[in-house]
Amino acid sequence: MRPMWFAAMPLVGFGFGMLADRRPFGEGMLVHPLVMFFLLVVLALIALRVLLGRPVPEVISDRALLAGCGAGLAAFLLGNFVSAQAFG
Repeated sequence: MRPMWFAAMPLVGFGFGMLADRRPFGEGMLVHPLVMFFLLVVLALIALRVLLGRPVPEVISDRALLAGCGAGLAAFLLGNFVSAQAFG
């Protein structure tokens, strides 16, 4: 499960970063693409908990969860930078 976690977080983070300048969800702070990205992560982890019937830290360690979130944040910022340079 960890390889999928480490692959999905940067990929989705980069995608949300590419959309960040366009603000597709609206102009409010709670609908900023970074907030929406981490909301999606939380919902995915809750769904994983329900589907597997086990606590998430038994499937993905705490350190792996934090590292994945950090990688997703870094990829978001990279995607935002690439979008600003390419389309801005």
